[in-house]
Amino acid sequence: MNRAVLLVLVGVLSVQVGAAFAKDLFDEVSPTTMVWLRLATSTLVLLAVARPTLRGRSRDDLLTVVAFGLTLGLMNWAIYQSFARIPLGIAVTIEFVGPLGVALFGSRRARDLLWVGLAGLGVVLLGVERADLDPLGVAYALLAGAAWATYILLSQRTGARWEGVEGLAVASLVAVLPLTPFVLADHDGALLDPRILLIGLVVGLMSSVLPYSCELIALRTLPSSTFGILMSLEPAVAALAAILVLGEVLAPVQWAAVACVIVAVAGATASSARAIPPTPAQ
Repeated sequence: MNRAVLLVLVGVLSVQVGAAFAKDLFDEVSPTTMVWLRLATSTLVLLAVARPTLRGRSRDDLLTVVAFGLTLGLMNWAIYQSFARIPLGIAVTIEFVGPLGVALFGSRRARDLLWVGLAGLGVVLLGVERADLDPLGVAYALLAGAAWATYILLSQRTGARWEGVEGLAVASLVAVLPLTPFVLADHDGALLDPRILLIGLVVGLMSSVLPYSCELIALRTLPSSTFGILMSLEPAVAALAAILVLGEVLAPVQWAAVACVIVAVAGATASSARAIPPTPAQ
């Protein structure tokens, strides 16, 4: 297997297994606290590696990275709120509507309507099995998808203004700050538990640092269309991780919905030849 392909697959597996482990702790730690632990871990690692400086930065540079950071925080917070209410695989499947929209944005080809229709069919099929679908959980997944679409657009602008991972490091710090007062006010002793802190560290490494590093290296040699197609596997990987870690088994109709979204994202990405940029936020 091509090394770059293997790195992307490792990143996809890592981020979804990390999400499953995070959800497994929701009975002990709130989703907000867990996402804060994840973001705080990745922020510390990224700041240590990138050592960004704000000196000499223009107003536009700063506004761009702040918007990027706020979007990153919202995306992570919303998807963790969704995880707490609906199965992991379904939440990730719904969230992928955001990247799909970006991949198809501006397309004028009639065949691309096929991918829109297929993704829509997937979402409709998810509604067939209503027992596990809390409407608020679905709403949070859609919010995460909208934030992911915005993240993709802002990541391109940030990458053009900040070298390497400097922009991501600063954005991660911006993402952590708004959540900090809420976590400190309502952590119920979780932040004093070494076991919780250790798991939070592991989740941060698995869900942010490792996948982003793998994808950053892979994108140096991997065509953007291939990268986007590989990323479309995330809903299926999320569903499998949920089965293994959480015991969340999807109904056949829900698996069909996941398949529809995967094919739609892969097809749209191949058609447009655009990447879905690496995201340390799911």
